[in-house]
Amino acid sequence: MQNKNMLASVLVFFVAFASMAQGATPPPPLPPPPPGLPIDSGIVVLLVIALGYGAYKMYSFSKKAV
Repeated sequence: MQNKNMLASVLVFFVAFASMAQGATPPPPLPPPPPGLPIDSGIVVLLVIALGYGAYKMYSFSKKAV
């Protein structure tokens, strides 16, 4: 009976030692960085085109209404 208790305690010790020896899991990878797209480079051109299109639509509606 004493041999079985000794064997059981040795097995528990080695299982506990082996589980601690594995270490922690590695952290998840970082998300990719956001794309480096500039926002301000074409905004002036976009506003000029929008103003031109708005003026064209106003002109065409006023011409159609008369």
